[in-house]
Amino acid sequence: MLPFVLLLAVLSPALAQRTPTISYISQEQIKDIGGTAELECSVQYAQDFPVLWMKVDKQSDSLPISTGSTLILRDSRFSLRFDSASSTYTLQIKDIQETDAGIYQCQIIIQLNNKVSADVDLLVRQPPVISDNSTRGIVVKEGQSVQLECYAGGFPLPKVSWRREDNAILPTGGSIYRGNILKIAQIQKEDRGTYYCVAENGVGKGARRNIAVEVEFAPVITVARPRLGQALQYDMDLECHIEAYPPPAITWSYKDVQLSSNQHYAITQFATNDEVTDTTLRVLSIEKRQYGEYICRAANQLGQTEARVQLFETTTPLCPPACDQTRYSAGEISAAINCMTILVMAAITYLWRL
Repeated sequence: MLPFVLLLAVLSPALAQRTPTISYISQEQIKDIGGTAELECSVQYAQDFPVLWMKVDKQSDSLPISTGSTLILRDSRFSLRFDSASSTYTLQIKDIQETDAGIYQCQIIIQLNNKVSADVDLLVRQPPVISDNSTRGIVVKEGQSVQLECYAGGFPLPKVSWRREDNAILPTGGSIYRGNILKIAQIQKEDRGTYYCVAENGVGKGARRNIAVEVEFAPVITVARPRLGQALQYDMDLECHIEAYPPPAITWSYKDVQLSSNQHYAITQFATNDEVTDTTLRVLSIEKRQYGEYICRAANQLGQTEARVQLFETTTPLCPPACDQTRYSAGEISAAINCMTILVMAAITYLWRL
């Protein structure tokens, strides 16, 4: 009898220490949207204790999914299996959505403030989405430093790269720059245009944002033909090519007098885009007093500039714009009338004799 009592005394503490434990929990799960995940939790010594699956949200209350072998959550995509031989609770999630991503926790409730738990992460591959705190567009003055920012969410974490329209060279050099922040130390007017922020992580087609970069700069005037010759009584076009942003005020002047469209001059302007304008001054039926130097001026809030075009007299008409012009002297017109009169009279005489 004594040996049995001693054996019972030895075994009793060991039996009392058999508290419920989780012997196995699934490893981290990475799934595509629309896929299926199975999360397993194996327990020991938990026959008399509640076993739960929970979705744990660190920013809000946890969501109970099941207790024991009973599913609590009313969602047809979720199901639960219990294998009594291995004491394994398997939570299955079908048609996985982005919102299913998170931490799933297997719990054994021992007492009110005492539980055993183990976590498994469910990660859902998500295509990139460019964040709202990324640059949308920017207007800067020439010579300033510029910082373009692009951030993107998704899983795996997207990689961000930068390109320019038509694969033009970036201010940083090369046609591609990788990183969330594109820095331009001193932006120039040639750097204006559309920049593309591209986020890719191998899921879907990636995401792209177009970022318009406007560079404000003082006008720059280019004159292709600073000296032009034309004959008297013919038209001539004087042209200026202007680059500026914001768009400038453009004027033509002659002998310190600002010109406008009238019977002697026709002024036109054609804007290729916000930064480029071509202006033409057509001198109509040139008179002797209209030869000389014409000034094209452009001004915006960042500055002003001017260019000069010299119009001089020639004996031979320049084509164009004289191609569609035909000029006759008074003698030529009189001779043509006399010739036409003789032909008409001859025709009448001939018909009369018939």
